[in-house]
Amino acid sequence: MSKKKISILVNDLDSGGAERVVSVLLDMLHSRYDITLFMMHNIIFYNIPKDIKIVIVGNSKLEDSGFIKLLKLPLIAWQYKKLNIDSSISLSFLSRANYINIFAKLFGMKGRVIVSERSMPSLQYRGSLQGYINRVLIRLLYNRADIVFANSKGNALDLIENFKIRDVRVIYNIFNIDRIVNLSNRYAILDSNRFNFITIGRLDEGKNHKLLIDAIREIDANLYIIGDGVLRDDLVEHIINLGLEDRVFMLGKEKNPYKYLSKADSFLFASNREGFPNVLVEALACGLPVISTDCKSGPREILAPDTDINFQLHTNLEIAKYGILTPINSIDKMIEAMRTIIDNKKLRDEYNKKAINRAKDFDRNRVIDNFIDILAL
Repeated sequence: MSKKKISILVNDLDSGGAERVVSVLLDMLHSRYDITLFMMHNIIFYNIPKDIKIVIVGNSKLEDSGFIKLLKLPLIAWQYKKLNIDSSISLSFLSRANYINIFAKLFGMKGRVIVSERSMPSLQYRGSLQGYINRVLIRLLYNRADIVFANSKGNALDLIENFKIRDVRVIYNIFNIDRIVNLSNRYAILDSNRFNFITIGRLDEGKNHKLLIDAIREIDANLYIIGDGVLRDDLVEHIINLGLEDRVFMLGKEKNPYKYLSKADSFLFASNREGFPNVLVEALACGLPVISTDCKSGPREILAPDTDINFQLHTNLEIAKYGILTPINSIDKMIEAMRTIIDNKKLRDEYNKKAINRAKDFDRNRVIDNFIDILAL
C-alpha cells in the first residue's frame, strides 16, 4: 500500500523553535507518510531523516528585505504550486511559508492546505508598514486555508479575536524528551564557584537579553547566553561596558545546548512576546528551575497551566506551579525572582522534582497523535 504524500513547507531549518518542531515531525512521520520538505533557503541546522526529499523553491536570499520578501510571495507561490503536484496535503510553518501555501492553493494547487501560526501576530506585527501588511495578509488569507492551527491557546485566541479567523485548533509544540535528557548528560563545564543562570534564544529585541545582563549586574552569579542574532555585537559591547566579562558568557549557537542546561542552576527567560517558547520545556526537561517573563503567549500555559491564560502580571512576580513568572520589562522583579531562586533551596528542589514530569506533557509520543489527526481529516 502506497504512503499518503504530504509536503511540508518552511523557510529553512535554521536553529529556531518552529524549525526544531519540523525536524521532530519529520523524524516521527517519515515512516508513515511520503514526505517532501520544501524550503526557501538551503539551511539545515537540525538532524533530519536521510530519506526525506528536499526541494528548494524560489530564488530567496537571506539578505532580502522584508519588503522584497513580500513582493516575491506570489512568484514563489506559483513556483511551489508547479513543483508540488502530487501531495494530498501541504503543511506550512511560519507566516511567510503560510502565505505562500495559501497563495498556491488560490493559484490552483491541489490538495488540502494546513497552516501553522507560531507567534502572536498582533504583537509580532505592529508599528510599521511591513507589520501592517502582514496583519492584512493574515486576515485575508488564513480563512482560505483548510485548517489553521496554533501552538498555544494564547496564539489561537489572538487569531480568533484580532484577525477574525473562524476556526483555530491548538497543537502544542512537540519534543523528543528522551533525546534531550540523553544529550544533557554530555560533557560540559560551568563555573562551580558561583550560582549559574543560563538562557537560550535568538539575540534580538524581542528576547530582551539586555534585561538579563542588567539584572545579573546586581546578583552574585554568572549568566550564560546561548544563541546568535543581529544584536550579538551590541550585547557584547554592553557586557564590556558594564565590566561583566568574567560573569556573562556568550556561547553562540549550540547543536547541543542541553549539556549546558543540565549543568546550570536556573534558567532565565526575558522575552517580550512569544508563541510557544520551546526553551522553557527544554529547560524543564533538564531539571532546571525556570524564571520567565509572563509575556503573551506561552510561558503562563507552560509554567502555570491551571491559571487564566488571559491574565498577565504587571506589578508582582508569581511563584507558579512549575516556575516563577515576572512582568515583562521589569528588571526589579527579575532581580527579585533571581534572588528568590538563589536563596530558597526548598523552592529550587520542588521545581527540580516537578520539572521533568511537566516536560513530558509535551513529549512527541503524547503530542504526535494531534498532528496525525489533522493530517487524516
